[in-house]
Amino acid sequence: MTRTPVFPTATPPQPEKRPIFDTHHGITRTDDYAWLRAANWQEMFRDPSLLDGQIRAHLEAENAYQAALMADTVQLQKQLFAEMKGRIKEDDSSVPMKDGPYAYGSSFKLGGQQPRYFRTARDGGDKRILLDGDAEAEGKPYFRLGGVDHSDDHSKLLWAFDDKGSEFYTLRVRDLAGGNDLADRVPDTGGGGVWDAGNDGFFYTRLDPNHRPSKVLFHALGDGPENDRLIYEETDPGFFMDVGGTRSNEWIMIGINDHETSEYRIMSADDPFAEPKLVAARQTGLQYELEEGGDIFFILTNADGAKDFKIMTAPAHDPVRANWQELVPHEAGRLILSVIGFKDHMVRLERKEGLPRIVVRDRKSGEEHLISFDEEAFSLGLSGSYEYDTEIMRFSYSSMTTPAQVFDYNMRTRERVLLKTQEVPSGHDPEHYVTRRLMAPAADGELVPISLLHHRDTPLDGSAPCLLYGYGSYGIAVPAAFNTNLFSLVDRGFVYAIAHVRGGKDKGYGWYDDGKRANKMNTFTDFVAAAHHLVAERYTQHDRIVAQGGSAGGMLMGAVANMAPQCFGGIVAEVPFVDVLTTMLDASLPLTPPEWPEWGNPIASAEDYRTIAAYSPYDNVAALDYPPILALAGLTDPRVTYWEPAKWAARLRDRKTGENPVLFKINLDSGHAGASGRFSRLEEIAFTYAFGLKVTGKAELAARTSADEPSLPSVPRRGFIGGESCGAHQ
Repeated sequence: MTRTPVFPTATPPQPEKRPIFDTHHGITRTDDYAWLRAANWQEMFRDPSLLDGQIRAHLEAENAYQAALMADTVQLQKQLFAEMKGRIKEDDSSVPMKDGPYAYGSSFKLGGQQPRYFRTARDGGDKRILLDGDAEAEGKPYFRLGGVDHSDDHSKLLWAFDDKGSEFYTLRVRDLAGGNDLADRVPDTGGGGVWDAGNDGFFYTRLDPNHRPSKVLFHALGDGPENDRLIYEETDPGFFMDVGGTRSNEWIMIGINDHETSEYRIMSADDPFAEPKLVAARQTGLQYELEEGGDIFFILTNADGAKDFKIMTAPAHDPVRANWQELVPHEAGRLILSVIGFKDHMVRLERKEGLPRIVVRDRKSGEEHLISFDEEAFSLGLSGSYEYDTEIMRFSYSSMTTPAQVFDYNMRTRERVLLKTQEVPSGHDPEHYVTRRLMAPAADGELVPISLLHHRDTPLDGSAPCLLYGYGSYGIAVPAAFNTNLFSLVDRGFVYAIAHVRGGKDKGYGWYDDGKRANKMNTFTDFVAAAHHLVAERYTQHDRIVAQGGSAGGMLMGAVANMAPQCFGGIVAEVPFVDVLTTMLDASLPLTPPEWPEWGNPIASAEDYRTIAAYSPYDNVAALDYPPILALAGLTDPRVTYWEPAKWAARLRDRKTGENPVLFKINLDSGHAGASGRFSRLEEIAFTYAFGLKVTGKAELAARTSADEPSLPSVPRRGFIGGESCGAHQ
């Protein structure tokens, strides 16, 4: 396959090879670029200035190279940024949510990068700013707020921040009467905490040096963090842990889980010295979550073979497994996602036939009703309520064409009140766009859902470029939600598509099981099948498809690049998990032990080793004609460490054939989530969109405005001879 060159000639950085060898299960691998991993990575995450000089020089050379190759898009990036910023209501504000005498919300100021948290009187009035993120971020190259939680007596605010991108959050406490922070300063936390009933201290998780939440502690206000009392310590590095509370402020709940097993311990919020009580001991494969219900707990669980989950109840004073009783039975194909309990009602969010829905249940009568919606594909979110004793709960709705809407819903009268519709200051007419739901046939006969968005005037004759997004891990479903950024592509004639591949829960829990561990290859072949289907249905052509995914979705990008490079005109891999085998063999890394249930444990199992080795993108780079590839990373990312994409880019350049470039852009001031400010993040998105426009030959095309009626002219396909098809690389 030949391609029209779109990049200037420049010499890429190519780090020297310093081969190291490792042998597991009788198999020896060579890694020429392992030295790009900083030996002092734990310390460097906390203080990036400690990065080894040779590594920093290489990363800076990578940034210089990608800047040179993208130099001709600088003006386009500015235009894209201006368009996306123009769709944001700069001084936007959430609808305050009521809690006792007040209502709490968040807002932005004109030009502000960070949110501000405010409160008003319960039924409205002047906003009082409680926490100004812009003021806290001043002078810091990176700043991100974590959890923000007001005390039950409304006198204090517990808030968290990370100013390195490494996700070690510091907790502070603000006195809301005076507006000043107390002396309390608790470092190395998971990013949030929960007040005790007396509002004189809080529970939180502390991260160990390997970034694992290994301890739950109680901090008494006015005391030093070194004196914080240990509540519970998790000694198994394979489990995540968090701590939360109930809206009634009666219970503190410690949740412990990996990707297939969970365990809860509870204690009374008015007794921070109590021993946490075990609800049900961890049992491999048993998952459950607790939700308050007054004198009972609602329990969302897969117990007794309920693969798509059911709801049970247990008395709050003794919720052990023996006392669980079924309330909402398991129904195959109906995946229950979450439950919220109220005094007189219970609300659940579930997914059936690939779409979300909200079900409200009257606790006394057992009567249930659905909140209905009309569009073909849409996204729902349950905001719930700060209050437990209420008839009103809040939810959000959007689709790929419909801006986000926020509703208050009366669970008794069924009255739905629209509180807010997302404003698009530069204008948005849903009638100019089309959203569709397609089903792509996979090789084994399964049907892979595709959510689709395009302008109504985009020609569907195969000439349109396409951004095809995928994720497919951890059971996470990608919602078909409204995203104003996408219109900078869609208004330039792009088709935007989400491939709901296996590994997510888009079609139930079985859809997740069929895309993990030994079945992981389905995730990748599903994505290729989606690309085939979009071409077969004449939405696009293979050399016009830009594939995009981030984190575990970046692994998907690396895998399909190896399997079917000829199916794509470009690939964008953001913070990509591409060195899967090496990472899963290193138990010292933050997420490795908790991830073994998702990917397999290649240390203990030769079979798991071979399974991962068969798809791990870094291990399968070959002498192939790859499309242009853009990888993005953050230096202090504890989830996908920067050296994974750095090594991947180096190996791709060393082994690939053809002239298409590999670009690696690393933000030296951020972590997994990229730039922290809302506008700084838009600059990063503008860069990736400019890359997509460039590789599809659309970089010179201005965006269509709402007044533009003619269709875009069709242009000849680049690099394909008529009738040539895409097949997976064997």
